[in-house]
Amino acid sequence: MKALCLLALATAANAADIDRPAGGWTHSGLIETDQHLAYAYPNNLIDRGGQRGRTIIEGRLRALDKAARKPPTLVVNGNAMPLQHDDEGRFARPYAFGPGSNGIELRSPDGRTVKRVQFYDNNTTKTRAQVRIILAWDDPQAELDLHVLTPDGGHAFWASPILANGGGLDVDSVDGAGPEMFSIASPLPGTYRVYVNYWGNFGASGYHFDESTREKPVITARITLVFEENTGAERRETFTVPMRKIGDLQLVRSFLRS
Repeated sequence: MKALCLLALATAANAADIDRPAGGWTHSGLIETDQHLAYAYPNNLIDRGGQRGRTIIEGRLRALDKAARKPPTLVVNGNAMPLQHDDEGRFARPYAFGPGSNGIELRSPDGRTVKRVQFYDNNTTKTRAQVRIILAWDDPQAELDLHVLTPDGGHAFWASPILANGGGLDVDSVDGAGPEMFSIASPLPGTYRVYVNYWGNFGASGYHFDESTREKPVITARITLVFEENTGAERRETFTVPMRKIGDLQLVRSFLRS
């Protein structure tokens, strides 16, 4: 029995590779200079000015369960999101990591952990996010957008990713299933409002508004709010929101910072 358990663990560990980021100690610069970071699955990112701190999570799922009814899961610092991949299991998703300890986990469609990577970012010049908001969804043919309204009248979204108050979209993923990510290091006091908009669909020919092309009749959006990230006071809230048709706009959460 013990031998079977060890074999199962070894098989799970060999079921996937995470090529980057590497485990251990790392030091990220203020501007990512690696030109290999120019893509995400399945199409190029559109850099609207707020993604200089991004890092690509890249790897391959070796054992694909093509009969599974849901995709594998990528869990980054406790934030779970569907992981889209190509026919050979390759994936590449953007993420904006903060300083300190960071963890990446791959889970199979049935919830088993198949790979973990832990690394510590010791870049002391990188600003820690006091508020981070992450949007992901489960249909790669759909394009959902994160909107955050701030107390001073700021509105962070795809057309205005960077706000005068220092907040903004670190990752605006325009090629299906997210993530989109808002962060702010010194939040102003007052009320913040978080919305999700089902903007349209995305396919080989680009953006369009044909409802019939999406993979799921109801798209599930997952929104995670992380407060005081990577500190002893960290707390998080997660919401699941159904998006049924193009044009849907949902208020997910209002919260007050003092």
